[in-house]
This record gives sequence, C-alpha cells and structure tokens, in this order.
Amino acid sequence: MRKQELDFILKNLVNYHPEISDIVFTVGKPFQVILWGELKPVILKTCPIEVLMPFHTETIALSLISNVQTKLLDNYFNNGYCDFSCSLENLRFRVNIFSQRGNFSIVMRKLPERIPTVEELHLPKIIYDIAQEKFGLVLVTGPTGSGKSTTLALILDLINESRACHIITLEDPVEFIHIHKKSTFNQRELGVDFFSFADGLRASLRQAPNVILVGEIRDRETLEIALMAAETGHLVLSTLHTTDAGQAIHRVLSMLPQSEEPFTRLRLAESLKWVVSQRLLPKMGGGRIVATEVMRKNLRIRELILNGETPEKTFYDVIETSGAFGMHTFDQSIINLYNEGLITEEVAMAYASSKTNVRQELDKIKIQRGEKTTDLEGLSIDVDYEKKIKRGI
Repeated sequence: MRKQELDFILKNLVNYHPEISDIVFTVGKPFQVILWGELKPVILKTCPIEVLMPFHTETIALSLISNVQTKLLDNYFNNGYCDFSCSLENLRFRVNIFSQRGNFSIVMRKLPERIPTVEELHLPKIIYDIAQEKFGLVLVTGPTGSGKSTTLALILDLINESRACHIITLEDPVEFIHIHKKSTFNQRELGVDFFSFADGLRASLRQAPNVILVGEIRDRETLEIALMAAETGHLVLSTLHTTDAGQAIHRVLSMLPQSEEPFTRLRLAESLKWVVSQRLLPKMGGGRIVATEVMRKNLRIRELILNGETPEKTFYDVIETSGAFGMHTFDQSIINLYNEGLITEEVAMAYASSKTNVRQELDKIKIQRGEKTTDLEGLSIDVDYEKKIKRGI
C-alpha cells in the first residue's frame, strides 16, 4: 500500500469524530475506532471494506513500519509486537502492531495536537505544586488509556514554562513533542535511541539532567536506578499500572527482594514525593472525564511506607483525612464530579472504591437538591398491627 493511500484511509477514520481516541485494524472486522471508550465500526464510502482480510492488515502494518524504521520488524518477529510513533500532517499517533493467530493487528492511539492545560483536563490544582518539585520520585498510575502520559506531559510543560532545566525523556514511543521554552528537552525513544529503560536511565545520569521522565517502571533494575536518581538530586517522573495510590506502594515493594524490604521501604519513604492515580469515567452528555486520587508524602504517609498498613490505618484512611495537604481519594473526586453535574449517579456508584461511603454522600447531595433518595413511596405505620394479629386478621 502506498503512503498516500494509507494517509487517505487514516484521514477519513480520524474525521469520523473529533474525539476518537484509537483506530483499530483487526482481521475479520471492518475499520474500527474507539470513541469515548466504546468500539465502533466505520464503513468508509471511499474505501468500502466491510471485513479486513489478512493481506489488508499486513499491508497496513508494513506501510506504517516502512515509514519509520525497518528494524522494528525484528522486534515484531522476535517478540510478537512493536511500538513506535508516526505522524500524519499535524496529527501524531502512538502505534502498536502485534501478532494474533498469525495475522497482523494494529492499534493507533491518536495523540493530542497540543498539550492540554490543567483546566482542560479537569485535573486538581495541586498539579502545579508537583511541577515545582526539584528532586524526588513522582508516580502517575492507572490502567492503560487513563491519560497517564498526558498528565506527565502537562507536568513537564509546566516545568518548561517556569524554570531553566535540562529535561531528558525516555519514552516508548515519544508521544508529545516538547518545544524548548525555558527548559531544554532531549527526548529519546525506546528501540531507536536506547534499548531498555534501565540502560537509558543509567546513561541519562551521565547527561547532566535536572528532570528525567521514564515512560514506565517495568522491572527491578529500572526501579533501583530510578530510586538512585531521585536520591541523588534529580526529579524522576514515571508511571505504574496500578489502580490507586496505596497499590502503587505495594507494587514498588514487590519488585525488589523481600529480604531487602526494610531498606527498600526506607529508600521509598525518603524519595517518593507524590502519587497521582487516574481513572477515566463516562461524562454526562458524552465524552469522558478524569477522576483522580492524590497522595503526597507527609509524616503519616512516610510512617505507613516504613511500617506498612494495618486494619486500623491504611493509605486510603490517611489520604481521605488529609485534604489540607492537597490529598484526596478517588471516592472524594467522584463525589465532587457528581456534585458538579459531570457524571451520573450510576457512574459514580460503578467506579466508587467504598460504595457505602459514596452512597451516603450522594444521598446528602440529593437531599440538598431536593431530590428523592429512595424509590419507596406511600409507606405508613400500621398502628393497629398487633391488634390485627391477635384477632387473626
């Protein structure tokens, strides 16, 4: 397939809706896009393919790879997948090509044309404080597709606007192209500029960085170097695939040998500054909106990292009661979104961590609005109930 033909198909798929997040090519299905988290088929009038055949996806995959680096084929055949980024006029995509049942499949994530603002992403204002950190470890966690990379790009952009730093990014692949403002960026891509996050991170320590972005902490070696970098005066930003802030701590501890756990807890208690966890929720009226959980290191969090959680004291409990320090739980974020009219009651309950607590808070909001909190109506007390029982009624 010629580049012009592939570009024509991609343009038409992108134009299906301005808010699509992904384009999916799979054998046995038509062209598909993901809109607001829902997979939708697309039949193009200009290219009426009702079902993709193996030669269709292979042709698309090879066309995409030939436009970037042919050595990506080695990664595909050796590991069963390859990741890279590509551009189409003013659009950029993060591309994953993988093998399934011997066929090529492709998922292309459409990247924003610019880095959104805190207000546009509906993130908490505490993000501005995170961007002021000079050293330590900052983790952004959440499932795949929850906007972790976008949040990290925003934090780097805030640093870029506020102070002169040397910022090195290690990404898989490079997603947002940062323009030099007050800071200087060197953006490196896995498989092109370095061959593992551990190697790239180790090399970056000899490149005079102030801020290091590690696309993902995937293994023990990367974690150990990231902690060392944070301990030696660098600001290290990275991601983990965990559902909340407390689980992020447990994931980090599980990566290192259990025999070293006391020392690991001490290092983490000293180095960790923030954990921001994210979930994308269906938004009222269409689209999606982010709910967040923010954990900031203070004396109580430090004590929990050092000594572990107990039934009486958990990360959730400390975060929930530390609003004065800029912390909040997912449940508190969800309640605020409902109070602002951005999500429905059903969505709030579906994504709540503690459904009992969220139900109580939602009922309070509904009472303040003058809304019903129950569907039960017309109930009354039967004052003669005992008399009826005695009479056998």
